[in-house]
Amino acid sequence: MSLVATRTARVFILQLAMPGEAPVNVGVLLEDAGADRLYLRLRRDWEMIAGEEAEVLSELESDLEARASEMGAARLLEYLTGTLSNLLTITEPREVIVEDFERALGRLYRETVQSRVQPYRTHLPRYSLSVAAGKFLDNDEVTEDGWEEIPARMRAQEGMFVARIAGQSMEPLIPDGSLCVFRAFGAGSRQGRLVLVEEMGGGTNDRYTVKRYQSKKIQREDGTWEHERIRLEPLNPEFEAWELAAEENRFRILAEFVEVLV
Repeated sequence: MSLVATRTARVFILQLAMPGEAPVNVGVLLEDAGADRLYLRLRRDWEMIAGEEAEVLSELESDLEARASEMGAARLLEYLTGTLSNLLTITEPREVIVEDFERALGRLYRETVQSRVQPYRTHLPRYSLSVAAGKFLDNDEVTEDGWEEIPARMRAQEGMFVARIAGQSMEPLIPDGSLCVFRAFGAGSRQGRLVLVEEMGGGTNDRYTVKRYQSKKIQREDGTWEHERIRLEPLNPEFEAWELAAEENRFRILAEFVEVLV
C-alpha cells in the first residue's frame, strides 16, 4: 500500500456580523505555509445576507485571491488579522492535516459554511446512485436528497448532479467515498471519457462504479459503424478492466464524471 503525503495547514474562518445580528460564517481560508499559498472560498449569496454591503462583498473573493497572489499567504493573513473589524472578522487559526488542498478546502467549507440554496446557480441536487439511475435513464420523477454547493468556477447546468462514489478503482483521482459531480450525457462520443456505470443485477451498494470508456468500432457493408467491443478501464492499476461484447446488456452508462467536490 502506498503512503499518502500529508502536510499541516492552518485554517481560518471568515465571519460576517451585520448590525444587531450574530456573526455567521461566510468563508474559509486555508494556508499552505510551505508554499506561502492561500486557498480560499467564500459564500456567493451576499444579496441574501449582507443588505447594502452585498455589492462590495461580492467582489471580496476575487480581491483576496489577487492580494494573496501579490503579497503571499502569510503577509495577507497577518494584514487581515490586524485590520478586519466590525462587519468582517477572522477567527484564530487551527491546524489541520491536508492531503489535497483543493479537496480539503471543499470539505472545510462544506462543514463550516451554510449558504442559501440557489438551484442550478450555486447548488446542484444530490442523489443516491439508484435514484440518479432512475431519473436520468428511466425519466422517473424523483426527489433530491439535498443540495450541494459547487465552486464558483464551475458552471451549473440542468442535468448535472452530485453523488457519492464507493470503491478504489479510480484512485487517486476519485477517492473512495468522495462526493462527485456528474453530467447527464447529451450528443457526442463517450470515447475516452470517465463514465458512471451501473452493473445490471448487481448488489444494492456495489453495482455502481466510474470507469474510463473505450470502444472499438467496425464498419458495416452499408457504410455505417457499430461497436465491436467496449472496454471499461480503471485508473488504479490494482483493478482489472472489463471487456464487453457489443451485444452485452450487463452494464448501462448513467452519466459523465465532471470532478470531485470533496
